Amino acid sequence: MLSIGIVGLPNVGKSTLFNAITKSQVTAANYPFATIDPNVGVVHVKDERLEKLAAIYKSGKIIPTTIEFIDIAGLVKGASSGEGLGNQFLSHIRQVDAIAHVIRCFEDSEITHVEGKVDPLRDLEIIEIELRLSDLESVDKRLARLEKQVKVKIKEAIIEQSALLKVKHMIENELPTSVLEFTDEEEKIVKGFNLLSLKPALYIANMAETDLVDPESNPYFQALKAKAVKENIEIIPISAQVEYEISSLDDPEEQAIFMESYGLTRSGLDTVIVSGYKLLGLNTYFTCGPMEARAWTFKTGTKAPEAAGIIHTDFERGFIKAEVLAYNDLIEFGTPLLAKEKGKVRIEGKEYVVQDGDIILFRFNV
Repeated sequence: MLSIGIVGLPNVGKSTLFNAITKSQVTAANYPFATIDPNVGVVHVKDERLEKLAAIYKSGKIIPTTIEFIDIAGLVKGASSGEGLGNQFLSHIRQVDAIAHVIRCFEDSEITHVEGKVDPLRDLEIIEIELRLSDLESVDKRLARLEKQVKVKIKEAIIEQSALLKVKHMIENELPTSVLEFTDEEEKIVKGFNLLSLKPALYIANMAETDLVDPESNPYFQALKAKAVKENIEIIPISAQVEYEISSLDDPEEQAIFMESYGLTRSGLDTVIVSGYKLLGLNTYFTCGPMEARAWTFKTGTKAPEAAGIIHTDFERGFIKAEVLAYNDLIEFGTPLLAKEKGKVRIEGKEYVVQDGDIILFRFNV
């Protein structure tokens, strides 16, 4: 399951956003450390294709893919060395796939700012520095342990030291992650450390409701966007309060009307999910039948047996072939039978690279 860690300073709107994500009443108080333990919410990923498939296959159940959001308590300057509630929080996001920085881009005299005034670039810098310092501590500890092994020329230790020294150089010289160049062996080792500063990231600019129609008119957003463009990071303008109000409406039509009043075609949450998938190179394939229509998440470049293994390891172990029908071909011809008659159902083997929107029936033998 895809997991995204939500980070930011206290009082930037993280818990309000999380309430919207899960419709749960997580504490959203106007003081630092209102959230102490990480709150975890699992939500369904909306995919219009799945409902259409369920109608075509007359499926009894619809099972979408899910995404996990982890709301980390507000970090403060010095968190990596124990300020606030410190490293306890940072440890909570070591295992996430990506990090979403929630950054306050609105003024409100009733909501205190832990740093005294609103400044998105400074706020973001504080969080990024804390993530890097936490990584630096981990890297230094590991390098110290490697010294003896490197002295006696143990190959694995030399490779690991080389990789970690590159990360240390990047952090200490405040360089972007793009400067890192690893060999395949080094990259595998570094991945195992789950370093926070190397995780894919996106920015969520939390704005006032009035700024949603034209985010570019907000100078805070402009400054943040300039940094995002420079670093090739996606920035998503949302209003956490509006997201919460959208999530409180059960009727999809009411939600659509409400979003339209703010000039939105989809919720900020849906935009964050789409961006998360894109950021991590994820796609969706489907399995369909009278019992259920189900979506499955896979990484771009995944071959058929590995995709089968996402359903069950037996499917991968005993993989024989895959019957594949592209979603667009099914929609064009209307039924699986007609699509098959037109030669659109393909038999694929072990080397087939699964595509987004594939409808697959796996044949296997164990």
